Amino acid sequence: MTSLSNLKPRPGAKHRTKRLGCGESSGHGKTSGKGHKGQKARSGGSIRLGFEGGQMPLMRKMPKRGFNNTRFREGFLPVNIGRVGAHFEAGATITPKDLISAGLVPNRQGIVKLLSVGEVAKVLHFKGVAVSAVAKAKVEAAGGSVE
Repeated sequence: MTSLSNLKPRPGAKHRTKRLGCGESSGHGKTSGKGHKGQKARSGGSIRLGFEGGQMPLMRKMPKRGFNNTRFREGFLPVNIGRVGAHFEAGATITPKDLISAGLVPNRQGIVKLLSVGEVAKVLHFKGVAVSAVAKAKVEAAGGSVE
């Protein structure tokens, strides 16, 4: 039987660390696997991501025309209906500020959207919240309302 006291990694999963600069017979002596000279052989010698040896990089070659909406789009802050039901008492009127103060939604810019994951057993009234069609049906079936 497996327990915490007899857990161990699978055979072949753990390797010995490569010991660099420990003599020629180790296979990693002299240049320590870095070859001879050049930028990558020096200490701190690494080239940045996307660098192509002075050639115009592909990212700078690509045309950047047209409109892109990512800076201006409204982000949704999703919250599941099951979690809301657990935090509020029956008959409560719930606004986005209530959901933020309860810690169900992060305090960020965006539209709070109620999703249908979970069940609603209480009568809840939502105000100023975007709601999915299935979530709206669940709230109204439980006797609540959505404005």
